[in-house]
Amino acid sequence: MKQRGILHPELLDLIAAAGHGDIIVLTDAGLRVPKGARRIDLGLTCGVPTVVDVVRAVGDELVIEAATVATEFRKWNPDVYAATVAELPVEPDERPHQELMDDMAERAYAYVKTGECTAYASVALVCGVNYLEEAIDLYTELHGVPPT
Repeated sequence: MKQRGILHPELLDLIAAAGHGDIIVLTDAGLRVPKGARRIDLGLTCGVPTVVDVVRAVGDELVIEAATVATEFRKWNPDVYAATVAELPVEPDERPHQELMDDMAERAYAYVKTGECTAYASVALVCGVNYLEEAIDLYTELHGVPPT
């Protein structure tokens, strides 16, 4: 048995299989996930686990290159928003909820539903790689200039 970190086998598989640029959307309990999308449901009861809990756990296992949240998240739930953003290693971009979800319906690698029962409490995470700085250094060394 795994001793620490994420124990949920499907979530571990999702994180291990994700590649650079893939988008994983961590959602509140009420978000409608598009038909046919890869989906993992973590919600046990309303509020368990919270989106903050899941962002924290996923952030310990996943290289996060970028993040996007709905503009409404900050306005409707400033406390949950602040706690969620505090767990991210990057400053998230903001887009209107409908625009963001329409885009994610086409591009998301997977959705992970939490037990969060507050409106607009979702975050789209862009997967990064753990060797980007080394790759940039090598490119710069070989070409004499950093990549553009």
